[in-house]
Amino acid sequence: MLPAVLKPVEWIASCRKDLQAFPESVRRKVGYALYRAQEGKLSVDAKSMKGLGAGVAEVVVDHDRNAYRAVYTVRFAGAIYVLHVFQKKSKTGIATPKHDIELIRRRLKAAAEHYRMAYGKEPGNAESTNSNNGG
Repeated sequence: MLPAVLKPVEWIASCRKDLQAFPESVRRKVGYALYRAQEGKLSVDAKSMKGLGAGVAEVVVDHDRNAYRAVYTVRFAGAIYVLHVFQKKSKTGIATPKHDIELIRRRLKAAAEHYRMAYGKEPGNAESTNSNNGG
């Protein structure tokens, strides 16, 4: 059996640097979720993010009474794009703050443009990540 070809991970803006500042256990969980996305699968720590369309997922990791989040998209056939990595500051509610949602939307547009330029393809072919794939 041939090994699966993993999709490359592209980091938008400061996402990679932001993730590196997180505690190691958080980095590991986010890293594993991205690995599963590269395989075309959904990690148990990831869930579809509502309101941003198909193919956008969020990894939520609780560590030491803090909530860490990483948002990525599998919307493009050739790559996984990490759109936003942040520590949720709000102490009330679980909803993602509006300013973070707007930032994710802008970065999703930037990812589409990068995909168009770097891969020479239109970003229209959305792929779904299925939680039934052993995630």
